[in-house]
Amino acid sequence: MHRMESFSVGQLVLAATWAILDDRGEGLPLKDPLGAINQYKEVAMKQTTQHHANTTALPIYVHRVPESRRASPSDSWGALQQASQIPVPDVPMDLCVRITGRAPHELSRTSLSVIDLLLTGDLLRLRSEEVADAVHISPTTLRRRLRADGIHYQSILDQVRRHRCMLMLEKRWLPGKCVAWELGYAEVNSFYRAFRRWTGHNYSDLKQLYI
Repeated sequence: MHRMESFSVGQLVLAATWAILDDRGEGLPLKDPLGAINQYKEVAMKQTTQHHANTTALPIYVHRVPESRRASPSDSWGALQQASQIPVPDVPMDLCVRITGRAPHELSRTSLSVIDLLLTGDLLRLRSEEVADAVHISPTTLRRRLRADGIHYQSILDQVRRHRCMLMLEKRWLPGKCVAWELGYAEVNSFYRAFRRWTGHNYSDLKQLYI
């Protein structure tokens, strides 16, 4: 039992048209119009296959990117500038003047960052090396930038210790060891000498004011 080959409606119409033309003597006589159609289909498919075989598929990274979608150097630099805009530490004006003798707008970001770290950080653990690491620069660069602002790390630390000491002792008296520990002094006698330099009095004199 032979399987009948299926044809589309368009193919059948075309075959009928060619048969009419053949009866009228117009066009080329076709003994097997449907066979001719199949022949044309095979030729067209062969040409299409050859075309695709000659076309090499390029990977996506080789395709040309339109000029409008390319990032220019200015766009890349602008993105880096925007990402690096870390907020400047908000050091109060009066406190900044008291610690450095200068207003915040006269100091660099590095100097303001150092002041902020010492005002809020653990003075027992903070050393100049740790402060430099916190602002992502070397200790040498830290000293150079502070010197450019006319200040030094040790003078900032001393004034911050004085400020924090006054805050601790505003409402009550505390043992000298506790205050020295909180201000980052390794020895209590070093704190006593600093307190005498700050106030002109011995720390023991303060005890008599509270007790």
